[in-house]
Amino acid sequence: MGGDYYGYRGVAAELLRSAGAVPGDRVEISSGGRRFAGILMPREALYGDRPFIVVKLDNGYNVGVRVSPDSVVRVLEKRRVVERKPMAAAGPGAKDLPRVKLLGTGGTIMSRVDYETGAVKPLLSVSDLLEWVPELRDIAAIDAAEILSIFSEDMEPRLWGRVAEHVYRALVDEGYDGVVVAHGTDTMAYTAAALAFAVRNPPAPIVLVGAQRSSDRPSTDSALNLVAAFLAAARGPFAESVIVMHGETGDGAAYVHRGVKARKMHTSRRDAFQSINDKPIAVIDPYSGEIRITGRILRRRGDPGGPVLMNRFEEKVALIKIYPGISPEVIDYYIDHGYKGLVLEGTGLGHAPNKLLGSIERAVEEDIVVVMTSQCLFGRVNMHVYATGRRYLHAGVLPGGDMLPETAYVKLSWALGVAGDPGEAKRLMLENIAGEYNPRHTLDLYPRWGI
Repeated sequence: MGGDYYGYRGVAAELLRSAGAVPGDRVEISSGGRRFAGILMPREALYGDRPFIVVKLDNGYNVGVRVSPDSVVRVLEKRRVVERKPMAAAGPGAKDLPRVKLLGTGGTIMSRVDYETGAVKPLLSVSDLLEWVPELRDIAAIDAAEILSIFSEDMEPRLWGRVAEHVYRALVDEGYDGVVVAHGTDTMAYTAAALAFAVRNPPAPIVLVGAQRSSDRPSTDSALNLVAAFLAAARGPFAESVIVMHGETGDGAAYVHRGVKARKMHTSRRDAFQSINDKPIAVIDPYSGEIRITGRILRRRGDPGGPVLMNRFEEKVALIKIYPGISPEVIDYYIDHGYKGLVLEGTGLGHAPNKLLGSIERAVEEDIVVVMTSQCLFGRVNMHVYATGRRYLHAGVLPGGDMLPETAYVKLSWALGVAGDPGEAKRLMLENIAGEYNPRHTLDLYPRWGI
């Protein structure tokens, strides 16, 4: 069998090579008594040895067709090579629009399928971005830069510091009117919280945006999310780290969630993000451009107080979920491996088994900062109600209020990174810095579903 052919090898490569088929061609594959027609897609080299040919069907979805030496591949239509003329980018000062910097870190939202070649291409070229989402040219003068190219599950505390530095430079040194950070959705809430702590007193919005569904799917949310994100960055009256994503399953509106109070609550829905123990700051109509304020704004665009970059994060911090049967050895492991901070995702009002107390006391004695949150998410911890909670308080555990466990994890990583000692880190953990503590809970903050 021949070598690599657009990522294919073995029998799949031979069938495609013999038919003269290249990615972007419309092909028909006859295999196992069935026929499939669609656009030939290239193959990830990692899986190229497997006997499958990938085509994009007319409904927009990809399918892998198992082939054998007896299968037949026929080219129905050769791809058309279109010579694209470069579009004029909406550069700085275009139409006197607000200037917004787009920072790419990777993720679904910053890629699209080129149907001429079948390849997935990054969207960090301003001209490509405006060609795909032309509405943006009426919203802002856009510049773009790729600062990372990773899956969001590969994000780490040290990379939060790098993203924060780029955001700070764009807003302070380069004078942009807002920043949009394109990010994978799985860990976007962590990065949003990190930017809220690392870029203090920002002069303009820091907007994180992602997509649940890729641009080649009929139900993609990429374009609407991008439009809403740039509206928020260019025109939003708030100057905070926020997440902008679909606010409903349809295409009617996007919500602006405070970065320290947001969580991805569904694996695949387009409205996966929700504000927890808080209301969305605003609702954005991507068609009219209206930004309707629905929640509290903690810092407004242009508020006094100069921006400060505090982007050091301690990596030796762990987020530990409490569960029935958890062993003290779990806590001991982190103590023995030099960790500086532990966030406990406790039960109920902020509880953990009494058998962990000895290990927790040992951690505190060794200057490890320990913070208690609740896996209930809604509501706040209250460690004074039951004896177990009081024992943990007496041991030196800090109550995390109504902070989300992941926000507390990010904040502790930041506090230990910027503080000179554990005592200062503890003081920072109890201070409400970016709205991570909600001082008041009302009944409408808890979602209810009818039957």
